[in-house]
Amino acid sequence: MVKINLLPWREERRQQMTNEFYVMLGVGVALALLISFLGYYYFDQSIKFQNKRNQFMTQEIAKLDKQIKEIKELESKKAGLISRQQVIEELQANRTQMVHLFDELVKTIPNGVFLMNIKQSGNKLTVEGYAQSYARISDYMDQLKSSEWFNKVDVVLIQNDDTLSSHEQKFKLSANLTNPNKKKDNVEGTGDAS
Repeated sequence: MVKINLLPWREERRQQMTNEFYVMLGVGVALALLISFLGYYYFDQSIKFQNKRNQFMTQEIAKLDKQIKEIKELESKKAGLISRQQVIEELQANRTQMVHLFDELVKTIPNGVFLMNIKQSGNKLTVEGYAQSYARISDYMDQLKSSEWFNKVDVVLIQNDDTLSSHEQKFKLSANLTNPNKKKDNVEGTGDAS
């Protein structure tokens, strides 16, 4: 009978399996390292891309902030110019008001009324004077009320003045000044707009 020695074959098979195991282990480690490197590279590139986007957004926000600041400066300049324009328009509208005011004061003074003092504070006018009778003061108030240049005419003071020989009445009246030309301009301005 022939004797077959199976020991070397088993030893070779075991050696071959050990070699295959080490090759598979090496391939697995290499594959794990490759996957780790690819993952690291992907996330590194994603972070770099996001950082670039953040930097771009920061630059654009800085540009917008600068533009917003310029817009606010322009708006404040615009508001200043508008307020100046309004002052100029008011001065233009009130330019002839004093002439009309004195003209109306002359037209409204009845006989027997004498003015001693005229004060204007803003749109408030205070008139002081003497009259020969209460009726003359009442007539003067009616004249002022009928004028387009005065409204809210009120008596501040009426008293007898015995220092004069004619026993005249001292009076003080207050009235608000209005500008009828300004009202006409507003009506014409709204008429043009419609």
